[in-house]
Amino acid sequence: MARGINKVILVGNLGDDPEVKYTQGGMAICTIRLATSSVRTDKDGQKQERTEWHRVKLFGKLGEIAGEYLRKGRQCYIEGSIRYDKYTAKDGSERYSTDIIADEMQLLGSGGTGGGGERTERSTPRQQGGYGDGERNAPRPQSGYGDHGTRGGARAPAPSVADDLPPDDEIPF
Repeated sequence: MARGINKVILVGNLGDDPEVKYTQGGMAICTIRLATSSVRTDKDGQKQERTEWHRVKLFGKLGEIAGEYLRKGRQCYIEGSIRYDKYTAKDGSERYSTDIIADEMQLLGSGGTGGGGERTERSTPRQQGGYGDGERNAPRPQSGYGDHGTRGGARAPAPSVADDLPPDDEIPF
């Protein structure tokens, strides 16, 4: 029998600072509220914006990193799966919850301003074969989905397709 796919990709802004708790075994559990917005035009030509709120849980090292670096208003990329739970509240009523269980997280934009600029990968100093001075010496963006996954270990940067292409004047089409 074939397996199903449960995959969620979100890019949004944090509605609150992260909440980090620890299990008795010392594992971090970080909960964030992430807002994603979409804009559509209604039949009258008016733009309508809709914001969806997602509760995202990050576990272990990924949760510790999220708790340390994420702040309200910060934009981030989340990749994971959706989980629906049913539980009984203290008053005896049945309640339902929907969580995104994150496998990957990448910081985007700059802290809380929504603009671009701040990057999460460490910069390489010039004396160690870095990029030179000024803006080029700033940290580089991560390739792929970041190295903060719960599967362990850092990922090697993905090779760029553009690096393997010949110059434009040598392309036969």
